[in-house]
Amino acid sequence: MLAITGLQSNSDSPLYRQLSGKIKEMIHSGALSLGERLPPTRQLAGTLGLNRTTVSAAYDLLETEGLIKAHVGRGSFVSGNGRAAGPISFSSSRPSESLFPLDAFRRTCTEVIQSAEAQTILQLGSPSGYPPLRRYLMEQALREGIARPSDEILITSGCQQAFDLLQRTVASHGETVAVEDPVIPGLRNAFARDGARLVGIPVGVQGIDLNALERTLERDRPGILVVTPNYQNPTGATLPLEARRKLVRMASKAGVTLVENDIYGSLRYEGEPLPTLKQLDETGSVILLGSFSKLAFPGLRVGWMIGPKPVIERLTEAKQWSDLHTDQLSQAILFRFAESGRLEDHRQRMLSAGRERLRAVIEACERHLPGGTKFTRPRGGMNLWVQLPEPLDAGELLARAERAGVTYLPGKFFGVSLKVPGSLRISFAGVDPHRIEAGMAILGRIFREELEQAKDTRREPMTAMV
Repeated sequence: MLAITGLQSNSDSPLYRQLSGKIKEMIHSGALSLGERLPPTRQLAGTLGLNRTTVSAAYDLLETEGLIKAHVGRGSFVSGNGRAAGPISFSSSRPSESLFPLDAFRRTCTEVIQSAEAQTILQLGSPSGYPPLRRYLMEQALREGIARPSDEILITSGCQQAFDLLQRTVASHGETVAVEDPVIPGLRNAFARDGARLVGIPVGVQGIDLNALERTLERDRPGILVVTPNYQNPTGATLPLEARRKLVRMASKAGVTLVENDIYGSLRYEGEPLPTLKQLDETGSVILLGSFSKLAFPGLRVGWMIGPKPVIERLTEAKQWSDLHTDQLSQAILFRFAESGRLEDHRQRMLSAGRERLRAVIEACERHLPGGTKFTRPRGGMNLWVQLPEPLDAGELLARAERAGVTYLPGKFFGVSLKVPGSLRISFAGVDPHRIEAGMAILGRIFREELEQAKDTRREPMTAMV
């Protein structure tokens, strides 16, 4: 009999989805093996105290996903042909689709579409963004001490558009731009175009190297500095409080435009929150970037920028010439989702799942990666950074990992100037804990075998030449 517990009748997620999720977990973990027969719907309904139609709906959903197969007169059996058999991907830094609260989202969409404002929402809007969402975000930022009355807010089509607008307005004439190294390609490539000179500042286990940054500010005099102080992508590193204060002082003294990318700040699984760079800035000049993409729904493409009014006005003008405005329906849906309290409910579930996945990936790294491997231990976010022992090359080993059913991104995808062949990013937030364990076990075996082979090659005696 299936040992299923934890179903909640008062949850936003309907019972049939909760039940299908529980059975899916059992299939993925191996608790239900290939070919195993599931209990008849009537029997399982009686055992769990559910309506038979609820169990039938759960079975239908599992069959749609290819996890079970129903045979007339025989029952339903685990088929093993669904997502559980697919590749384990550590390559995408994004939330898990299985955690999306689709029923709450559908309810939100219905409320927006049936509202009195629906016609206005579907009309052309302000380039600055949907006014109710702008007010909501700005009031929240003022309440938390992130923004000040002299600031303004601009809604963007995700954080990527924010990078693009900054390049167009602040770094469009070949200016020097300082960025973290390694850094996500989207940020690097947005600023590298049109002749801008990119300077990479090394990132360690505690964030950007301030000594290297100080030398860069003196030597290269960049016009803009972009930093991700919370759970930096790809390393997962977080800048300590004193380092944040020092960074803000250094940027102010050098007269550099400091841009704080804080799209991962809400994904804190352990410890106390640290103040943002913008909160610590006494000059009011820091530009802060935020986004719903990592917490809620990446497909809606809604982010924001908060900064001094004159700067935001220039960015708003550039945005108007680019796309008129960010999709108003997406903004209105996200505003309603947040205002209703559903976003916070979803955030709590995301934090619970993220905490479990972070613990799973760190423990799996400890168990499976070869001796001499170093890896970051983030307390939030979506990624951690692995440095394999020499002479392993993560780029060369990727093809072998893919053949074994696991993907990741080698460090070379994120480099600005640093070349570290043995590095790779593990993105864990979108992967179930049991899949994290299975994937890291595969990677560990591949890396250990390659390392042993390299050691054997070095131990082979040299043939004397006469």
